[in-house]
Amino acid sequence: MESLAISDQEFVLFQRLIYRLAGINLTAGKKLLLVGRLASRLRHHGMTRFGEYYRLLASGDHPTEVQLMVDLLTTHETYFFREPVHFDFLREFAASRRGMPIRVWSGACSSGEEPYSIAMELAETLGLSAPWEIVASDISLTELERAKHGHYPLGRASGIAPELLKAYCLKGVRSQEGTFLIGKPLRDRICFRQLNLTDLAGCDIGLFDVIFLRNVMIYFDLETKRKVMSNMLPYLKRDGVFIVGHSETLNGITDELVSLRPTLYRRPGSKP
Repeated sequence: MESLAISDQEFVLFQRLIYRLAGINLTAGKKLLLVGRLASRLRHHGMTRFGEYYRLLASGDHPTEVQLMVDLLTTHETYFFREPVHFDFLREFAASRRGMPIRVWSGACSSGEEPYSIAMELAETLGLSAPWEIVASDISLTELERAKHGHYPLGRASGIAPELLKAYCLKGVRSQEGTFLIGKPLRDRICFRQLNLTDLAGCDIGLFDVIFLRNVMIYFDLETKRKVMSNMLPYLKRDGVFIVGHSETLNGITDELVSLRPTLYRRPGSKP
């Protein structure tokens, strides 16, 4: 089959579709990315035009295919202990609340490296018997399945300190050589949920002391950023902390949080 191309008109249709479904602002510079990620789905269906594939998605008759398309266009780079200063803060925050229940939400967990990093930090600071809990969510079912398994190529362990790797992970042997598995005691402390941050109506995940939403809002336009923050903030406790990525800011997006330091924001406590 000849190489696939997408017309400007077809690309606009996909821009509108992924914006409506996931809030992703797919700029014109991402046309080649879209073609590269979706070409296999067109070939799977024996199609030669992106317009054909769009009509299949828009028909409403193929929800599984729509989910596959969303998965392919919303997966992002992640790795263990990304932006280490945030984990330094989490260690300090957890230690200051020792003995109290702590709940953390990893709002766009991708393949699981972020929530497992959070779990290792909490286990080291508070212990596995302490009352802490993590909810990890993502819009992608494919990424959530990877995250639930907690099984990674050994090369992905480069960000994990050797003592943490030894304490909380299992090194693959024989047929699993070259991989590692997050230990069950950590996997059992994380609840994985499929959530769309642009629509959290009826979501029953409870309140959190810390919310991580890092390197996600760079894909949203201003209107969607404000909508996502409006959706998520009701789940943040008073005096809770909201963490964004180092290339992100909440200035001009919400006035419900106060800046602690760059990328760290606190929700003020209730007024006396």
